[in-house]
Amino acid sequence: MELNLPSLKIAVDTLLEQSSSLFSQLHPDWQEALLGLQPTVEKLERELTSRNYLPKHELLFKALEYPISHTRVLIIGQDPYPNADDAMGLAFSVPPRTGSLPPTLVNILKELREDIGESQIVSGDLTPWHKQGVMLLNRVLTLDEGASNSHKSLGWQAITEEVVRVLAKEQIISILWGRSAQELASILPGDFTIFSPHPSPLSAYRGFFG
Repeated sequence: MELNLPSLKIAVDTLLEQSSSLFSQLHPDWQEALLGLQPTVEKLERELTSRNYLPKHELLFKALEYPISHTRVLIIGQDPYPNADDAMGLAFSVPPRTGSLPPTLVNILKELREDIGESQIVSGDLTPWHKQGVMLLNRVLTLDEGASNSHKSLGWQAITEEVVRVLAKEQIISILWGRSAQELASILPGDFTIFSPHPSPLSAYRGFFG
């Protein structure tokens, strides 16, 4: 029997695509909690196939890779950094590096040092916070490379809002930096929610520091 290599390749590619579907990236807890939004996730995934987007596909739900009970603190951002060197699936975080950091992250680390005197975060990678139970969640989880806020109309807000509704039942501490994050304030218990301007250099001077 002659082996049809093109057909075999298509079949393998299809299996790989199915096994790496976006919804499957979620921790099983989050798959269950967001089951009603699975069609929305799948629609978003189809939409993204025609775009040059960030972060990488396998990092889109990195903030939701742990069980719901893992999260003790929630920090909400707007959307990912608009370049491939920075976007990594966790709000405000960048991959480990020795070079310069995004100005927003510089302000966060400056305020952190002034507040507690020292920090284990030295490279801009906030993964240690993520591992300790701090969810670093952007309001919108993707963007076109080089274009901040370019995916604000795709529908991510329905998903991230539901994530916040689930976490609101867990009595977590929430930190809302900026207008986009503060749109979710009514969902969260006021006694456990902290507000401030966004740490971006464009707005940090309005009250983020101190």
